[in-house]
Amino acid sequence: MIHYSACPICGSSNISEKLKAKDYTVSNEIFTILECADCTVRFTQDVAETDEIGKYYQSSKYISHSDTNEGLVNKLYHVVRKRTLKSKQQLVEKYTGIQKGQLLDIGAGTGAFVKTMQDAEWEVTGLEPDEAARITALTQNSVVLKPLEELHSLSNNSYDAISMWHVLEHVHTLHEYIDIFQNILKKDGVLLIAVPNYTSADAKYYKEHWAAYDVPRHLYHFSPKSMQALMQQHGFEVSKMLPMWYDSSYVSMLSETYKTGKSSLVSALWQGLKSNINTLGKSENCSSVIYVCKKQS
Repeated sequence: MIHYSACPICGSSNISEKLKAKDYTVSNEIFTILECADCTVRFTQDVAETDEIGKYYQSSKYISHSDTNEGLVNKLYHVVRKRTLKSKQQLVEKYTGIQKGQLLDIGAGTGAFVKTMQDAEWEVTGLEPDEAARITALTQNSVVLKPLEELHSLSNNSYDAISMWHVLEHVHTLHEYIDIFQNILKKDGVLLIAVPNYTSADAKYYKEHWAAYDVPRHLYHFSPKSMQALMQQHGFEVSKMLPMWYDSSYVSMLSETYKTGKSSLVSALWQGLKSNINTLGKSENCSSVIYVCKKQS
């Protein structure tokens, strides 16, 4: 069990409890979430160590590993994913400035994004820690993913882009990963990181019921300020923050169920819409934010 006495991002001891959240996916356990007053990151207290956290992912409801179509929310997720996969490809091409190159996708799940980029003729290395997800990637998407341990053996200055779509919040050895990215990314390469944003309007509305807290799988809960602080520590700068428009509605649909005990599509879509309206002109307000990071010059 990991018990923090200081902030895992900036090391400050100026931390305090903010709320308690429930694991609605697997265990029904209650976890405490703390916040750092200096860098503003939130983090889950008393989470399992790396070798024990796996049991909290063992659920047919955990869509990134199971690819399940069960339930309305997951059906809508699959419909939206077809659109977002293409937009992610366009983002990689836009911010790298190339149409083909070397991509590393970490936390590849069942390989949908890896497949999209391979079809676009990119050379892609996909890493995924969950063996069952790797098997699904192979059987459903004909994609070969490698275990996460392969990250430590990748060559320096090898990749034009590294992507982590809702993955960084799961990583125990956070600082070690970003140091590795600094080494294996090419000089002009791009690091694309998407994470939930607890400062968004939907997070403030749902509070402890906000689905994107997803304890204890989410070890950290980022704000734009904390992401910028983390990147700066490791020689990166956030050059752009981009909104993930669909996340507010998807997260609100889950959150509505957690809060009320029933699915209310109308209420969830309304909260998602209000959150997105609050994001107009201010990408840093979105339910989830994509951080486009480049090496500091």
